[in-house]
Amino acid sequence: MKTINSKFLLALAAMLMSSAIFAQQSATQGFWVHEDVVKPSKVADYEAICKELTDNMKKHNIQDMHAIVASTADMRYLWISPIENMATIDKPIFKTLSEKMGADKMSDLFNRMNKCYDVEHDYVIHLNKDLSYQPTGIDQTPEGQEYRKFHYFHYTPGNKDVVSAKVKEIRDMYASKGSNLHYRVYENGFGTRGAFYMVAIAAQDEADYAAKIAANNAMMGDAWAKLYGEFRATLSKYESFEGQMRPDMAYVPTVQ
Repeated sequence: MKTINSKFLLALAAMLMSSAIFAQQSATQGFWVHEDVVKPSKVADYEAICKELTDNMKKHNIQDMHAIVASTADMRYLWISPIENMATIDKPIFKTLSEKMGADKMSDLFNRMNKCYDVEHDYVIHLNKDLSYQPTGIDQTPEGQEYRKFHYFHYTPGNKDVVSAKVKEIRDMYASKGSNLHYRVYENGFGTRGAFYMVAIAAQDEADYAAKIAANNAMMGDAWAKLYGEFRATLSKYESFEGQMRPDMAYVPTVQ
């Protein structure tokens, strides 16, 4: 996982400091996502090195890093860190770790990691709490539900108002019917390609996910099928990815 580059930092700083981003601060939460596209032959090596990195951060209780990790079926690894202010972005996140474990050892670790992929991305997404449906409270990592289905609903920017209105209708229908299928809605941000809403649904495993979807569709009935069809008609593209959360690679510092 290479350090975020200076051009990205400058552009991100300008965006985060704009009033447009902070206008709905109470309803949204920004996340910086670092994505490694790992070579199929290097998955085992990559995961072992990442766990080594996490072990070292735990050992030294590094306060500069906080990330949950997800991996997808197509061997992408997503390091997802909350953005609270510019200080979160504008500091070298592994500076303290380098001092604690030694610069040579840390450089060796990252040199080994970098051989596991040729492609990496940095971008920002925004969790929209108002559009999400999780009556028990927003929780990205509900206990015992590490399986994920990520649904990407792409649309043309000029159609945003129409699409957004349908997303709100869906949330309202779920709430009115007391659906047991909870989901979180994320929006595209700086560095992403195109405009989209991404819906993340948690489950115990693939079978549990399928059962939840079937039960929800049956409970919601024809009105839901009609609304979902109307929503899909507003989109330019749809795609989905299977994945899972990786608590064995994630890191949250112990409060000092």
